[in-house]
Amino acid sequence: MQISPYLTFNGDCEQAFAFYADVFGVTPTVLMRFKDFPGPKQTPDSWDGKIMHAQIDIGAAQLMGSDQNDERYARPQGLMVNLTVETPAEVERIFNELSAGGQITMPMVETFWAQRFGMLVDRFGVPFMIGCNKAR
Repeated sequence: MQISPYLTFNGDCEQAFAFYADVFGVTPTVLMRFKDFPGPKQTPDSWDGKIMHAQIDIGAAQLMGSDQNDERYARPQGLMVNLTVETPAEVERIFNELSAGGQITMPMVETFWAQRFGMLVDRFGVPFMIGCNKAR
């Protein structure tokens, strides 16, 4: 079994996934637009270029998302995307890149469970927890 976060965006999914791909050093594996939907059209013409489904693979995990129209979009709440990385240097780099233009909700610190840990909401409104565990 695998659980994968599926994020929704208010029209800026393509920009968000380009940003995430850059931060994580990957290439999007899926970037499907509403205009490519097989079958009867379910969105207005203005949504043709918006993203129906995006995916990037980060190690063995996937991060997925899509654009939602104003009636269906809601800012994420009650959840966070959690990232655990191998080294303090890597956690610092990712934290700094993801927080650029966003809001740091807990600065990067050492905790009783992690060498480095911090929380942020990125410029797209997605909340993240990022850490590097202590050796056990």
